[in-house]
Amino acid sequence: MGTENKEIKNRLSQLRKKMKENGIDYYMIPTADFHNSEYSADYFKTREYFCGFDGSNGTLVVSADEAGLWTDGRYFIQAANQLSGTGVTLFKMGEEGVPTIEKYLTDNMISGQTFGFDGRVVPAEEGELLEYLAKLKNVTIKIDKDLAEEIWEDRPTLPCHDAYVLSDELCGRSFKEKLADVRSKMKENNTSMHLLSKLDDIMWLTNLRGNDVECNPVALSYAMITDDMFILFIQSGEITDEVRAYCESNDIVLKDYAEYGEYLSELVLTGNILIDKRNTNYLTYKLVADKASEAGYEIKDCSNPTELMKAIKNETELKNIREVYLRDSAKLTEFIYWVKENVGKIPMTEYSAAMKLDGMRAELPGFIELSFPTISAYNANAAMAHYEATEDSAAEVKAQGMLLVDSGGTYMGGTTDVTRTIVVGEISDEIKKHYTATVSGMLELADAIFKDGCTGRNVDIYARRPLWDIGIDYNHGTGHGIGYMLNVHEGPHNIRWKNSDAANKTELKPGMIVSDEPGVYIEGSHGIRIENIVEVVNRSESEYGKFYGFDHLTYVPIDLEAIDKKYMKPETVKLLNKYHKTVYDRISPLIEDEEVKAWLKKATAEI
Repeated sequence: MGTENKEIKNRLSQLRKKMKENGIDYYMIPTADFHNSEYSADYFKTREYFCGFDGSNGTLVVSADEAGLWTDGRYFIQAANQLSGTGVTLFKMGEEGVPTIEKYLTDNMISGQTFGFDGRVVPAEEGELLEYLAKLKNVTIKIDKDLAEEIWEDRPTLPCHDAYVLSDELCGRSFKEKLADVRSKMKENNTSMHLLSKLDDIMWLTNLRGNDVECNPVALSYAMITDDMFILFIQSGEITDEVRAYCESNDIVLKDYAEYGEYLSELVLTGNILIDKRNTNYLTYKLVADKASEAGYEIKDCSNPTELMKAIKNETELKNIREVYLRDSAKLTEFIYWVKENVGKIPMTEYSAAMKLDGMRAELPGFIELSFPTISAYNANAAMAHYEATEDSAAEVKAQGMLLVDSGGTYMGGTTDVTRTIVVGEISDEIKKHYTATVSGMLELADAIFKDGCTGRNVDIYARRPLWDIGIDYNHGTGHGIGYMLNVHEGPHNIRWKNSDAANKTELKPGMIVSDEPGVYIEGSHGIRIENIVEVVNRSESEYGKFYGFDHLTYVPIDLEAIDKKYMKPETVKLLNKYHKTVYDRISPLIEDEEVKAWLKKATAEI
């Protein structure tokens, strides 16, 4: 530990030397790539390199005589251990008396100083806020320097993997059809150019996929769309003969990813340009904004048109998704049977259980990769909503209590996400009460009827009501959109009661798919989450308007050992029985093992 901390101190000292050379007084290093992806590749782990903390969320701020790391409650213990002896102070985000990064900078920076960060790894909206604060303090901002470049000698290379083409048959619509729709939205916004930086949007639009971000089948890329040209910036090393031929036949102009910066600096605007500030890095945005200002054109800041188009799945996508979810559901059901049969009889940890499920999924036809690292959490660990067991730290799963497993895969034809909390031994009456309320919330939201024009915020109460009735809540959203062979977390729609732009503005429309995942988290005791994915569908139409509802895509049994009917409304009991009948009807034909099938019959019996 001592050597490692000396190493960190040495790296910080090199960083401070470079800061001085570049006239930078405070330097900020967030956790992000150039596209604000959910996961950062090793090349982008600069914050970890300079402080030793390797959690998935954290921002380092360094000055001549101080260094601080900001992270959230999931990582307080880990960060305290990893920062020990490095000279880096831990700032526990959200705790009373702990300043935000903005407050810290405002309190500490003085007029005439310079604040620096790599503008490629900070979203434009955040960059603008920092710029505003700097102006208030008469501080200069420097955003064109990645100081790690000159210090990190053995820095990993940018991830670079072969891109691949999805057939139009698999996607339901061709690139040219999608591009025509985007161009018509550009016209509506009175723009003749559109810069696209969001990786899953680019992949969806081009019908290409890659492997540059963990669990997201995307390639590092940018796209520039004009009225008559489509330029794709992607690493040359990722372009196979198939991809090149596809791009040529679709008039996609290929440029190397490394040429993007130079292209931007030489860019000549031909009209107003559409840029989504939420999904564009600050350096890109500033370069384009300066050019627009010089040329007398406007930047239209609005959501990428691709975002909503991507969220409303077409008939081909929906057909494939439904099939993929059935196969995935059958496999998870087999896993639940395996857990129940083997717990207490063979050595089992949270980690080994996750590995077992990951291996079972990988056997399914068309499997590409996991859609996120499997969450396998036993008893009290499940009270941490985003707990991830490692081989070294995993708890033993014993024949007592419950195991929560949140998992999913990406296949040719769809991306899945599902959570089940599995009873592995004796549980208390209180746990049964919490479990029954969670299941009731999931089923009641899935059964909701709502009018055209409703957003996720309008329907969230269906899932929370059974929990609110007993004075309990969960501190996360109820639902998120899911990509088609893309990111497992996809907007713009979601289901949550708290105020948020996307939840307020994005209406739920037929063709959208969304998760339905209420939960209960009792610190030090237990955690329960039940997650189904549902599809928004038409239900009826009358003189009062169009009415929508949800159809289940997930068909995995709910654990009846944790259900107590006395905590359930009679109509919700009917919903559970109806759901279980469909589970058996849909997935039993996909299960070959007769013992598993016999168990499934009992597991889905009427209560």
